[in-house]
Amino acid sequence: MVALTMMARPALAQNNGKGFLFDPPVGSFSIRGGYSLANAHSEVFADAMSQLTLSKRDFSGFAWGGDISYSMAARLDLVFDGGMASATEESEVRKFVEDLPGGGSAPISQSTRYQRVPLTLGIKYYLADRGRSVGQFAYIPSKYAPYVGIGAGAMWYKFKQNGDFVDFASDPTFPDIFSAELESSGWAPMAHGAVGLDYTIGPWLALTGEVRYQWARASLDPKVFVGYDEIDLSSVTGTVGFRVRF
Repeated sequence: MVALTMMARPALAQNNGKGFLFDPPVGSFSIRGGYSLANAHSEVFADAMSQLTLSKRDFSGFAWGGDISYSMAARLDLVFDGGMASATEESEVRKFVEDLPGGGSAPISQSTRYQRVPLTLGIKYYLADRGRSVGQFAYIPSKYAPYVGIGAGAMWYKFKQNGDFVDFASDPTFPDIFSAELESSGWAPMAHGAVGLDYTIGPWLALTGEVRYQWARASLDPKVFVGYDEIDLSSVTGTVGFRVRF
């Protein structure tokens, strides 16, 4: 019986090739979801918050993402990463209402949508060994694998407002009310830094959690947002999800 078992182990190793159970994984992919807290430190956000019933948290929202990584060394991965963060909020003009023809008044309402799609290439360094080989055929992943990472790439964004607005420059007492769709979108260079942890729950599968700071700024469409400085696209994003090793 012992001899049969010893013969079966090499045979199983051959059938699985470079399978995870017999060699360290060559890479992994993950799917994550969480929340992105927007910095919102630029004039377009300041004006939106002062003129409309919006606050800084209204530009923050749900985020999701994923990555695929290739192991270059025992603790070092090359990582391609992508994701999306989006927030949509309804609002009204502060301190002004619209007079109705038949009497009475109504709020001056609009909708704001803020989206970001980061795409980066970077590296991830594990602060401890991700696993260990046992004998000739077995590889056991570590229960906990903390890491740090950096990356750079490009971010696509869209900032869109549509509805009714007040022209405060027309007449301070009886300003004009107009309908419009104001939109700016495009690409901007970006960079990020991250800290995270993989928690092994099976030979191929791990829970993964990460906190990431993303930095990016972009020029707004000068034909729509006249005289504004660059839009601040930076954020702090926290996500959790699953990592599959292969």
